[in-house]
Amino acid sequence: MTMNTTSRTALSGLGLALASAAAFGFSGTFAKSLFESGWSSGAAALGRIGGAAIVMLVPVVFVLVRRWASVCGSLWRIAVYGMVPIALCQLFFFNAVQHLSVGVALLLEYLSPVLLVLYSWALTRRSPRVLTIAGALSAIGGLFLVLDLNGSQSIDVVGVLWGLAAAVCSAFYFIMSARADDVVPPVLMAGGGMVFGALLIGILGLTGLMPLTMSTSDVVFAGQRVSWLVPLLGLVLLSTVFSYVFGIMGVRRLGTRIASFVSLVEVLFAVLWAWLLLAELPRTIQLLGGLLIVLGVVLVRVGELRQADSAGPDAGHDPAAEWTPEASALPDRNPAGEELLPAEAAQAQRVGHHQD
Repeated sequence: MTMNTTSRTALSGLGLALASAAAFGFSGTFAKSLFESGWSSGAAALGRIGGAAIVMLVPVVFVLVRRWASVCGSLWRIAVYGMVPIALCQLFFFNAVQHLSVGVALLLEYLSPVLLVLYSWALTRRSPRVLTIAGALSAIGGLFLVLDLNGSQSIDVVGVLWGLAAAVCSAFYFIMSARADDVVPPVLMAGGGMVFGALLIGILGLTGLMPLTMSTSDVVFAGQRVSWLVPLLGLVLLSTVFSYVFGIMGVRRLGTRIASFVSLVEVLFAVLWAWLLLAELPRTIQLLGGLLIVLGVVLVRVGELRQADSAGPDAGHDPAAEWTPEASALPDRNPAGEELLPAEAAQAQRVGHHQD
């Protein structure tokens, strides 16, 4: 492959990854318009995940038929993946959006890499690298600014708790993606996970444990009254299916290391869309806190990269060992032979994931 071809591939990959992040950023804005017309968070999550499951059903069945012998033993893991990182994470995020601005809710969810650092520190009693600690402190400091505890407006504690719950669920896909023996294709993990996730939310709704309130009334979106189908189809086709497909294409061209960093702009896109379409913009101190959170996540991921580089390509991996966000020798590799880190594996899983 020539240098020009490599450059064109990287450039196209960057465009695809940015398009994926931009589409993901629409989810909170679409959902907000549904909430204001009487939809419950459970109904919005069911509409999004269930609709995407229907769209992806054909490729999921195709993969199952072709690779049943190798993936049948992993169905339980696909089920857990669909219930926690997909269904509950989306449900908790939507609950947070009902109480907070879209940008603040997403910033809280993006604290998941920091939670993983604290988790592994407590579990292994091994101190993270200085850069990783600096990133965690930056993100925690940013969280306090985002909450704006001394501001004129009181913070909604319920919304904050839902946002942090979404961060915990988001951390699960980091953990579940760091596997040495993963034989489940990305399309099956994402699409199959959506099927199980939709089933979970449907069961919770049918049993009365979670409200499933829907409305066919027109909604206000971008200052205009439109059919409720507009934001719902936007959630399904743009913020889910489109994002996943373009994410897969982008990560294959960029590699998971670069793609995992590009995904951070989803936060910025979410704030931008909420501002343009909902006239919803965090206060100045919250925007500053958001920048600190994004900076903190970047530092944590750079710390992971340096930890892996210092370990060298021949570092061993014990499949039975507990995972940590600074694992130095994960066996998962991209097509170029680069070793994947937990955050990168998670990004690839999300867009196929990218999980995804």
